Amino acid sequence: MTKLTENQNLVNPSEAVIPKMSVPCQSFSLLVPATISPTCSPSARFHFHIHNKKTRPSVFSTRLGHGISLITKRRTRTHHCYCSSSIMPLKDPTSSPPQDSLSYSRAYWVSKSIIAWNVDGVGGSCYLYSSRSAALSVTENGIEGHDFNIKLETHDQKLPENVRDKFPHIQDYKAFKVPTTLDPKNILKDQLAIAFFDPSGQCISVTGLQLPGVLDDIFSYSGPLGAIFSKEIVSLYLWAPTAQDVRALIYNGPSGGEPLEIVKLNESNGVWSVNGPRSWEGCYYVYEVSVYHPSTLQIEKCIANDPYARGLSGDGKRTFLVNLDSDALKPHKWDDLADKKPNIADFSDISVYELHIRDFSANDSTEDPEARGGYLAFTFQDSAGVLHLKKLSDAGLTHIHLLPTFQFGDVDDEKEKWKSVDMEMLKSLPPDSPKQQEYITAIQNEDGYNWGYNPVLWGVPKGSYATNPNGPCRIMEFRKMVQALNCIGLRVVLDVVYNHLHASGPIDDDSVLDKIVPGYYLRRNTDGFIENSTCVNNTASEHFMVDRLIIDDLLNWAVNYKIDGFRFDLMGHMMKSTMTRAKSMLKNLSREKDGVDGSSVYLYGEGWDFGEVANNGRGINASQINLAGTGIGSFNDRIRDAVLGGSPFGHPLQQGFLTGLSLQPNGHDHGTEVNAARILAVSKDHIQIGMAANLKEFVLTNCDGQEVKGSETLTYGGAPIAYASQPVETINYVSAHDNETLFDIISLKAPMEISIDERCRINHLATSIIALSQGVPFFHCGDEILRSKSLDRDSYNSGDWFNRLDFSYNSNNWGVGLPPKEKNEKSWPIIKPRLASPGFKPHKSHIISALDNFQNLLRIRYSSILFRLRTANAIQERVRFHNTGPFHVPGVIVMSVEDGHEGVPGLTQLDPVYSYIVVVINVCPTDISFTSSVLRGKLLQLHPVQMMSTDDLVKNSKYDPSSGCFRVPSRTTAVFVEPRSIRE
Repeated sequence: MTKLTENQNLVNPSEAVIPKMSVPCQSFSLLVPATISPTCSPSARFHFHIHNKKTRPSVFSTRLGHGISLITKRRTRTHHCYCSSSIMPLKDPTSSPPQDSLSYSRAYWVSKSIIAWNVDGVGGSCYLYSSRSAALSVTENGIEGHDFNIKLETHDQKLPENVRDKFPHIQDYKAFKVPTTLDPKNILKDQLAIAFFDPSGQCISVTGLQLPGVLDDIFSYSGPLGAIFSKEIVSLYLWAPTAQDVRALIYNGPSGGEPLEIVKLNESNGVWSVNGPRSWEGCYYVYEVSVYHPSTLQIEKCIANDPYARGLSGDGKRTFLVNLDSDALKPHKWDDLADKKPNIADFSDISVYELHIRDFSANDSTEDPEARGGYLAFTFQDSAGVLHLKKLSDAGLTHIHLLPTFQFGDVDDEKEKWKSVDMEMLKSLPPDSPKQQEYITAIQNEDGYNWGYNPVLWGVPKGSYATNPNGPCRIMEFRKMVQALNCIGLRVVLDVVYNHLHASGPIDDDSVLDKIVPGYYLRRNTDGFIENSTCVNNTASEHFMVDRLIIDDLLNWAVNYKIDGFRFDLMGHMMKSTMTRAKSMLKNLSREKDGVDGSSVYLYGEGWDFGEVANNGRGINASQINLAGTGIGSFNDRIRDAVLGGSPFGHPLQQGFLTGLSLQPNGHDHGTEVNAARILAVSKDHIQIGMAANLKEFVLTNCDGQEVKGSETLTYGGAPIAYASQPVETINYVSAHDNETLFDIISLKAPMEISIDERCRINHLATSIIALSQGVPFFHCGDEILRSKSLDRDSYNSGDWFNRLDFSYNSNNWGVGLPPKEKNEKSWPIIKPRLASPGFKPHKSHIISALDNFQNLLRIRYSSILFRLRTANAIQERVRFHNTGPFHVPGVIVMSVEDGHEGVPGLTQLDPVYSYIVVVINVCPTDISFTSSVLRGKLLQLHPVQMMSTDDLVKNSKYDPSSGCFRVPSRTTAVFVEPRSIRE
């Protein structure tokens, strides 16, 4: 998911007012206002059905206030919101309190003894009510239908410090003490409400309660959960402290038929459990949970999968009882894999290649047809795709990052239900035709494609990638995939999405956690409605059992599937404590005890700081700034935006350092020439800080000639450019699955009149900046082969057609039609002429050359540890930028990395081969020369990899030791090295 720009207003969609029309909530590219139909009740509480391009809605709610306009945020995955005022009772403006008060949960039961509420009243008294049958109702006299009520004690002091730390957004609420005579366990399964009466006895306010605080205080649990297999029995454990009754329905098969058994679970301190015979293994089950649900104000009988499911039926409606430790589910020599994994001496040695499982092989005719688009495609050693990965691995690439592989929504696991389009027919259409996208979008919700950022169950491999979604097949094939990738020298990273869930409520088939403990797992606003700033159904890792579930899930993947790293989607919406505890727990895994080396598991993610968690609004969150010192990586959007220009949310023609800003304008209004030149110079500063691993303490001479730290250099929004304390905390990148591909964004931003040769060189320049920077380099699959999505800026649901990869290198997928209208129509006027022009489409020779150049960059990076310095201190001591200050040569970066000499005081020797490295990056459309007195007299020569390159232009790069002058051709990155053998 991409990041919001700093200057955007953030509006919580759960607090927004929704009109009667359908409103697309797409990418965060803009805010869309709309007005309310005047027929809407001025203060009705509305339900919003968020359709994830499927028939089943997810639901969130909000209250409509008279005359307020809707503002919705656009998001990278499309949802349509519809309002219905008939679901909830309407507020009677003449009554006091409102009749719909129980629809809100504005009070917080924060601990066993304290309830927090910002009720507006002086003096008076407060009462707590409960009803086991959910029969509470509001009248002028207060609350009726209760089984129990008790007066709360007024507490004049602030909420306790531990409560304020856990719930900072309510730190100023009033505190009410729960009498010690009440055991909360007796009523936490009930419908609950609280009412405030003024001194005359008039009820002036009523609301429901949010319970996560008290549930954590009383029912936090660290024992077994899920299905536990022992020699003779299978035990089921479910944490459901608010449930009134839980039964397990055991089935013989994945669908149809009556249950073999219906067994009642017994409760002990919020945990329900039952023991069954070992013959249950291989069966399927669901839980039937009777529980009060705040979204309906009723006791619901919910049918749900096990939150700790490790297998599923093909239709996703039943949990598969599977023992992951069974030898029958392990590929040959699976238990020995930890000893066969490629070595990683330090996280600074990592390089990441982001890949979608279906993209990898769906279009590969050299793959077995049954395996295409799935896990097993990675096991065919002679397929074009695997041979391509071997080339990258041989050049030095270390990690494959797989887009979501857990059980996600919006793609049916049963392939026979998929629809498809005739690809040959699509190929016959013009390159700028709108027809292709019409055919694709007509079936996009019924085909086999989606990125997968809509989690249903975190701990189960996605069934659509398996040859058979039922039974253990998905487990075995996933393990074979991991084993195969490890065997060609590549470690595996999983993309995990713990920040939100695909569905909520008591009915939706894809709702799980919100059926088990309603109101607990999902973060709610101060009215009690689900927060949706991530897109929909934000989770709350600040709650103990959510934190635990996330960490248990990570351990499951690390131990049972031997995963080597995790990338966290919208990591900033999780708490820092969850991330640091996850890192610690994973690090404690050992080969002897767990079969994996947890110290080699790397964590990184999106540290964007927005929504209700912004500025530590729900506790200290895992944002870029907050993660400094943890060793957890976060994506560096600063270097991306400076290199390419603008941001993913700005004008697509806005140029950057690499795409022609000031040096080769494209006609877009960048202000005056002086302004454009200034932005170019500042962008270079941002890039240089990024190349020094975006370290807070790195000192750079900026374009004004001032020595400044990375943290003192600011973005246009005022945030510091640098935020990292260690090099492994920075993930440098210029492209990822979100937004246009690297080749596409260059094709938009660079001047239309330049040649395809020049566009390809710009593509190579971009990857060279990332490959030769300190920190962890990250590449989007296809960066190295000029991958195009026909200028689609958000291809999450654009099918195989727009997401195709071609490892035969015959095509980069440019010009396969106008990209889907929904996300791209606004840009069609600038997209269409580019797609129509034959001069934009690269030939096979361009693709192969790009691949050769990319491999060479990897070879250069791994030829010297000086490109992969381990500490901030080493970078500060050894890395220098030379073309700085007010008299710099525009469009040129000159970076040196110095090593010490054995037996000589000063820097420690790290590299036995090279004592000095200079990188010159020339983004200008002309050759440049740069002279440095500091670099005079070095015994530098072009890196041997570049001397052997198929790129003839880079071979013309020269260095004159007598003058310290470098000459580098246009749009070229040249690497000069000083071999120790020369000095010897």
